[in-house]
Amino acid sequence: MIQVQGLNKTYESFERGHTFLEALKSMVVRKKKTVEAVKNVSFQVAEGEIIGFLGPNGAGKSTTLKMLSGVLEPSGGSVRILGYVPWKERRKYVAHIGAVFGQKSQLMWDIPPLDAFYMNKEIYGIPKEPFLETLNEMTELLQVEDVIRKPTRQLSLGERMKCEFIMAMLHRPRIVFLDEPTIGLDVVAKEKIRGFIQEMNRKGVTFLLTTHDMEDVERLAKRIIVINHGDIVFDDGIDVLKQYLGAKKRVRLVTERPWDGGWSHASFTVTGVNTGGAGLELELDLGRIKLIDFLAGMEERYGIADLSMEDIPIESIIKALYGKRANPSQPDTVRP
Repeated sequence: MIQVQGLNKTYESFERGHTFLEALKSMVVRKKKTVEAVKNVSFQVAEGEIIGFLGPNGAGKSTTLKMLSGVLEPSGGSVRILGYVPWKERRKYVAHIGAVFGQKSQLMWDIPPLDAFYMNKEIYGIPKEPFLETLNEMTELLQVEDVIRKPTRQLSLGERMKCEFIMAMLHRPRIVFLDEPTIGLDVVAKEKIRGFIQEMNRKGVTFLLTTHDMEDVERLAKRIIVINHGDIVFDDGIDVLKQYLGAKKRVRLVTERPWDGGWSHASFTVTGVNTGGAGLELELDLGRIKLIDFLAGMEERYGIADLSMEDIPIESIIKALYGKRANPSQPDTVRP
């Protein structure tokens, strides 16, 4: 459904000095600066996928989404989505896509969401019967039957975001771009939104999701694309992503004798010690030592009173990727 090849976007900006004299000089002669927001980005998305499109602030993900939605024209490369070139065939193209931005509203502040829904019905030319069918289905799924009749200004953030999703989905788009869709929501509202996305995906809708909430990624996406400094540094399944740091585990220990740092090994790194020295947190690399050998060594030296072990959080893996640039020999993807 989405084919992106060699996508580039550059901007021109102007530098100015920090001193008063340099500021005066810049009023007459301005020094140009070229910024590469996106560099040679390539990927494909199949129908029915939910893609987590991740990156730190300033990585180029929002610029990429704007080009995919047709808001921006790229400096180079090609994009075809559903057979359309987004910025050239925008009027036809937007009838097949939806967008939800957590910090930008499509609703109108002083009127109820229901009125805004009917406005979208006319904008998209949705026939009455399909419109009512979709509206009833989505209001029931998100449990906002009474909410949609209140002025938007009276809604909570969670209620408003549910209505934003209905607004974006009324014309039954085949592809939906999501930018921080659960930002600021409580746990209950997040669960409702995630359930709605999963239900729409089961019906064939493709989602491209950008977020800093790693729980959204783990719950929704099967494939992750990580972009940094304008380059794609990872493009693969979430299971492969979790293997990026190797066979590492986070271990919490309570020892019978205080930790004194007397045992060191290349397989583990102590990340925390409580005041009494009996509680330890560490990262253990099971690729360097067998678990039974680690436990035997810890038991012999300090005694184990309690132990818990879990996978390295996905946030730590993403953070490691954020510090990585794409491999010049593999400009499209860098896989673990």
